Amino acid sequence: MHFGQHAPAARVLLHLSDTHLLGGDRLLGERYDTARHLRRTLEAAEATGVRPDAVVFTGDLTDLGEPEAYRALRAEVEPWAARLGAPVVWVAGNHDERPALRAELLDAEASDEPVTGVWDLGGLRLIALDSTVPGWHHGDLDAAQLDWLRGELAEPAPLGTILALHHPPLPTHIPFFDILELRDQSGLAEVVRGSDVRAILAGHLHYSTSGTFAGVPVNVAAASCYTMDLARPADEVNGMDAGRSFHLVHVWDDTVTHAVVPVVDAEAAGFFTPEWTARMASLTAEERLEAFSRKR
Repeated sequence: MHFGQHAPAARVLLHLSDTHLLGGDRLLGERYDTARHLRRTLEAAEATGVRPDAVVFTGDLTDLGEPEAYRALRAEVEPWAARLGAPVVWVAGNHDERPALRAELLDAEASDEPVTGVWDLGGLRLIALDSTVPGWHHGDLDAAQLDWLRGELAEPAPLGTILALHHPPLPTHIPFFDILELRDQSGLAEVVRGSDVRAILAGHLHYSTSGTFAGVPVNVAAASCYTMDLARPADEVNGMDAGRSFHLVHVWDDTVTHAVVPVVDAEAAGFFTPEWTARMASLTAEERLEAFSRKR
């Protein structure tokens, strides 16, 4: 049901990031209950009522790359995603270990090969890249992966393409994060510029931010485990056990939106209800304007 100028979105994605799960339900840094925060995030996403075309996790799925942690993540996410009727796209992050990720989440050979993939979501192409550099926290995309991406993008998709990777090709105002950025961004820009890529999804920063890269919007989802407290001087920014969120990505023919959804336990007002929406739908456009838009 809609009342404005746009029809419903053609496709919808759930974008989550940086779960940093540990084996044995251990606390991250003896502070953050990443397993509990993941469960709460999944509950919040399901409570939206959205039945997405895909669920994308943009990296740092585990904190130490433990096989046990990947198995726990899969056990938590797969039944939830099955209820939503959505495929899960796992993207590798700098805290992940490719062999364990491939074996435990993808039922693939436990190798150091990059974790990449392509999904056709009813005409919307989703491509997962692997920006990890084994043994390091910064990101990079080597010539082989860029050549592969160029080949995938050679033919446009009906609804365009969305890229997902861990390291965002964006600047950050936090000084020490510069050390952890995606290297050789110009190489990726050469491939993306002029293609049918409509949006880039990323994680890594533990706070929500957005920008453009090679003319393409980039949106970074905050972590489900903990969030960087940006209400501090840049060189004093640290993690806090609050402010977690995920993104709802709506794809229209002419635009893509990224809504930040907070994961909070707070009482909301009860003015808008399904009954209110149904009543508005029964009115003419002029009656709706009269009932709702006039200043009181």
